Amino acid sequence: MYIDVSDDCGSREEWTLLFWTSVAVVVPVIITLWCSAQRSKRKTHMKDFFRKSKHGWHYTDLFNKPTYCCVCSQHILQGAFCDCCGVCADEQCLRRADRSLPCKEIMAPSSPEGAMEHRWVRGNVPLASYCAVCKQQCGTQPKLCDFRCVWCQTTVHDDCMESLTDGDVCDLGEFHSLIIPPHYLYRVNKLRRRHPDEYSKLGSSCGSGWTPVLVLANTRSGNNMGEVLLGEFRTLLNPVQVFDLSQLTPSKALQLCTLLPPGSVQVLVCGGDGTVGWVLDAIDAMKLKGQDQFIPRVTILPLGTGNDLSNTLGWGAGYAGEIPVEQVLRNILDAEVVKMDSTQLYYKADAGFPPQVLSMNNYFSVGPDALMALSFHAHREKTPSFFSSRIINKAVYFLYGTRDCLVQECKDLDKRIELELDGERVELPSLEGIIVCNIGYWGGGCRLWEGMGDEPCPPTRLDDGLLEVVGVFGSFHCAQIQVKLANPVRLGQAHTVRLVLKSSTMPMQVDGEPWAQGPCTITITHKTQALMLYHSAEQTDDDDDETSASETESPTPHDSPRAPGPASARA
Repeated sequence: MYIDVSDDCGSREEWTLLFWTSVAVVVPVIITLWCSAQRSKRKTHMKDFFRKSKHGWHYTDLFNKPTYCCVCSQHILQGAFCDCCGVCADEQCLRRADRSLPCKEIMAPSSPEGAMEHRWVRGNVPLASYCAVCKQQCGTQPKLCDFRCVWCQTTVHDDCMESLTDGDVCDLGEFHSLIIPPHYLYRVNKLRRRHPDEYSKLGSSCGSGWTPVLVLANTRSGNNMGEVLLGEFRTLLNPVQVFDLSQLTPSKALQLCTLLPPGSVQVLVCGGDGTVGWVLDAIDAMKLKGQDQFIPRVTILPLGTGNDLSNTLGWGAGYAGEIPVEQVLRNILDAEVVKMDSTQLYYKADAGFPPQVLSMNNYFSVGPDALMALSFHAHREKTPSFFSSRIINKAVYFLYGTRDCLVQECKDLDKRIELELDGERVELPSLEGIIVCNIGYWGGGCRLWEGMGDEPCPPTRLDDGLLEVVGVFGSFHCAQIQVKLANPVRLGQAHTVRLVLKSSTMPMQVDGEPWAQGPCTITITHKTQALMLYHSAEQTDDDDDETSASETESPTPHDSPRAPGPASARA
């Protein structure tokens, strides 16, 4: 009897190969799934631990500079750090660090002599920091060394600590006039009578010119830098001054103003124009509550896509970390206070719905730019993770604008809408869009009213109570205006603007918030004035070839020539 041994061996080898191939595929998958489950479990555990801790812990898989554990002094690549006091620890030492190393105290009594003491943290000092005693660079040794005060940011060598002239006295450093000291809140908490005069007396102990700043950051704005900025501002200021608007509304955050000396508070809004409008609405709500004396002055760190209000006030077209937050605070110290008109928009639909009231700080528009904003917002709601970059956002706007050039969904606007300026009817040319501006900039950095700058036009101001009304012929015309190749159709300036949409549904927007609107009547009037901070030391993007921004947008009140009548610059 003949048995084919070669076939049997071949079959066995095939099964062996198939087995090891399966093992090679399945085992890595199992290991990956197990590691993912463990990582998820660890993150959940850490998140619960971080929530209960007094530190502002954040976990990172890789530190961006040489870092040493503040407990065991070992070099670490991954671990947790506190964005308030700067303490770092690896995962094994984290609980011990949380127990033994105190964080910044937002409220604490001062020393018996009335002075504030340094709060030192050893190691991991900032790069390029210098010793307050010997003036040599700190943190140069490859180990946990040297000290930093979490309040005044003073750095000192280990060997120079005993030679420090000020001893334990902390003056809060360069930004002492912007920081709320822990002893101030401690004394406020001990007050029997909560009265503005008492706050002013306590404020005098913080030094002359004390103007504390509150930081309100929107972590969802534009390029998603809000989370990083929150940590950097908590490091430099009292953590109680820094608010995440994704966790707390502006109305609640601004209640801290009522515990500070009247007229002294400044608010830094880190976000886009929508976030600024949100904060300004909360300030208007304070006025309705009778808290006028606590109204703060508002400044902007632009994180959004358009940032037209920031451009108008001299704070730039967008922030991407090009200057350190220390310079941002220095700019606030140098800024001047100006008044800015705030308007309100009433619209009443013909379908019998009750009238609606909206706040308007920047501009209102109906037509192609509102259509682009409406399409953009609809897609961002579906896939918000895609719209995390300012460049991507502007590219998407460009694509929608290009599509509208071909489709022209808003043509024959002049036949669908009626326009009145201060009660006087305006005959419209063949337009696709109408824009009503309260500020000098529009469309992400364009001086709309000025256009190419080759034609004389009445000047605009932040505080004159006038609205500028222009028309555009379409998306392509908008693009030409933005690159200064065309002028808008200047329809006029007025205190009150009234638009009547007679038929069909049109896209509209107020300060970048779009919607589709059917037949209605819209009235825009002056509401109040907001106190803003104007930064004049730095030019904005479109100012390189201009002699002065005051030719078109003067931040300070002065008499400016204007032709009489509601349509003083009618095309």
